[in-house]
Amino acid sequence: MLTALLTACSEAQEHTAAAILDRDSVSVMTSYGVNTLISDSGVIKYRIVTERWDVNTIRQPSRWEFMKGVFFEQFDEQFHTEGYIQADTAWYYDQLKLWKLRGRVRIRNVNGLVYTSEELYWDGLSHEFYSNVFSRVVTPERTLQGTYFRSDEHMTHYVVSNSKGSFTTGSMDKDKDSNDNAPKDTAQQQQPPMRPQAVKHAKTTITP
Repeated sequence: MLTALLTACSEAQEHTAAAILDRDSVSVMTSYGVNTLISDSGVIKYRIVTERWDVNTIRQPSRWEFMKGVFFEQFDEQFHTEGYIQADTAWYYDQLKLWKLRGRVRIRNVNGLVYTSEELYWDGLSHEFYSNVFSRVVTPERTLQGTYFRSDEHMTHYVVSNSKGSFTTGSMDKDKDSNDNAPKDTAQQQQPPMRPQAVKHAKTTITP
């Protein structure tokens, strides 16, 4: 009996469970309750407020993740507030300098413009916002909406394509007399993609 027991013990094997998480999914830093200032070339440009901030340098491309939502406050060179940006979820690809914002994306600037969408990209190299999903732009003078959006970082020059819009009475006459240096938006009316033979395009430039 003793011999049989010793033989059984010598044949025992170690069972190792597989890793719960892949190595490349583990963040190298996780911060909670973040309220911090971000500078660019020595000048404070943004304030970031988020419940959780994960930094992952192992995944390619490397990224910051804001899975609990994020709120930005933008500043000019005199540290005056230029606008606000918020989203339910966000990723920042630090090597590409590209933000991806998703879920109830909202932007508001000092001119009273309000932008809303479910997805928006913010390119830090070209200093542009752009989106390929339904977007809505509301200003004190008009409302525009369409399936494509592109704008500068200050939301003063923007394009909305495949758009619909509503305007206040007399706003079009006012636009004709405005100077070219004022902030402006552009609405482009295009034919549906099922009719490629239609090549006529109408482009309306609107200057507040």
